Amino acid sequence: MSRAAVLPLAALLVAICLSGPARAGTTVVAVAANFTEPAKEIAEAFTKETGDDVELSFGSTGALYAQIGQGAPYEVLLAADDERPRRAVAEGLAVKGSQFTYAIGTLALFSPDPNRVTGPKTLEAGAFQRLAIANPKTAPYGVAAVETMKALGLYDRLSDKIVQGNSIAQTYQFVSTGNAELGFVALSQIAGNTKGSRWVVPEEDHAPIRQDAVLLSPGDGNKAARLFLDFLKGPQAKKIIEKFGYRTGE
Repeated sequence: MSRAAVLPLAALLVAICLSGPARAGTTVVAVAANFTEPAKEIAEAFTKETGDDVELSFGSTGALYAQIGQGAPYEVLLAADDERPRRAVAEGLAVKGSQFTYAIGTLALFSPDPNRVTGPKTLEAGAFQRLAIANPKTAPYGVAAVETMKALGLYDRLSDKIVQGNSIAQTYQFVSTGNAELGFVALSQIAGNTKGSRWVVPEEDHAPIRQDAVLLSPGDGNKAARLFLDFLKGPQAKKIIEKFGYRTGE
């Protein structure tokens, strides 16, 4: 091949490189522990759809919010309540107008023992040593558990048997490993589990567990962060969310 033929070919290769797809972006998302499995599936679907990566960090909503307040570089918050995202906007930690409800959670009383949980009568009988709940100071599902027991008039009677997990993930671990015979968990954690026994708590027994998302200030200029929130509102993400036992936000 002559030198004259090589030069145009080299120029063409450079042009192809310059006109190729834009470099993939990355967004860093703080996720409430109850939403661990749905978030993993949604992130995978988002990356497949857009080519952008998602780095997920899980924990109780209260703990994640404390990290955000201390300058953690999260760009999106998927909370287990609507209070922290609202506070984040009010305190200048999040972008005004970006908050929305992505899921409405469901509380369930669960035990690996297939014969233990038969409904609220299981709590009334009190035939157990330990009842696991998430810490109500940091985890909205813990608040809902306390509200449920109070609605049933059982909180004072059961308070000595309660053991608290730092998050709903740790609460589920207490129950699944037998450190507590039963516990209040997120329905999403046991949605694919056909073993054990459960009672899905009626919505009227506690305040709605509205789980809100918000764009945090570090993500304001990141296209990948905004695209992820848009994807979270879309039909593909909603299908995943509902599969795990949540209702999607109106």
